[in-house]
Amino acid sequence: MTSDIDVDAAAKSLLAAYDERAGIAPLSETYPGLTVADAYAIQLRQVRVWTGEGRRIRGHKVGLTSAVMQRQFGVDQPDYGHLTDDMFHLESLPIAVDRLISPRVEPEIAFVLKSPLTGPGVNVADAISAVEYVLPSLEIIDSRIRDWKITLPDTIADNASSAGVVLGSTPTPLSSVDLRLVGCVVHQAGQVIATGAGGAALGSPLNALVWLANTLGPLGVTLEAGSVILPGSITRAIPVVPGDSVTATFAGLGSVTARFAESTKDSL
Repeated sequence: MTSDIDVDAAAKSLLAAYDERAGIAPLSETYPGLTVADAYAIQLRQVRVWTGEGRRIRGHKVGLTSAVMQRQFGVDQPDYGHLTDDMFHLESLPIAVDRLISPRVEPEIAFVLKSPLTGPGVNVADAISAVEYVLPSLEIIDSRIRDWKITLPDTIADNASSAGVVLGSTPTPLSSVDLRLVGCVVHQAGQVIATGAGGAALGSPLNALVWLANTLGPLGVTLEAGSVILPGSITRAIPVVPGDSVTATFAGLGSVTARFAESTKDSL
């Protein structure tokens, strides 16, 4: 880690952005020497604050696994972030946009693990054996970096731009589907807004799961049984505003819908 990065100060500025619902200048501008290693240290500093407040880690997300997402945000490799218990939203309840800054949604094929997965050395066969089932999902991303002006270290430091997830309720075993070939159609306000296929995520969402296990393993992190793993979007990220309803329909997996309201009061 470079010596001129104030990890505590950077983490505090991102935590304040959450509280104030206001973006900050890119950390890569504030700290021109910011590296990927620095950025993960900043992410983990925030995670320690959250867990100290009683929030629980319920899974991880892999981001920037598709070419379309890498082009959209100007990066060239995947990253990961943490999913805490309060990030999970029920399909039936609107999500309050006033808690967010500039939200977008991404359709993903979520894994639920039945056994722990620890790298390094994890291969696709290991990953398949560890998965209990998959679910259709919509990840909600948001940026505490003003106007989404992010580099790879910026989004990593910002917990991979995580904000929430809505899981569908139809579990499907891996033996019933070829994840590479699963097509997805996304409707927003009744119009088709995006299409994609599972193979957009590193060739297969399973490859993203393998990448995550092998990236976290050397850091002493195990993907625990029961964890939810998001392997990355299979379309571009779609901006949302209050009143929006977004539905992702996955061939063979079912559908999932996220609805958005202005405020917590409107979502009751």
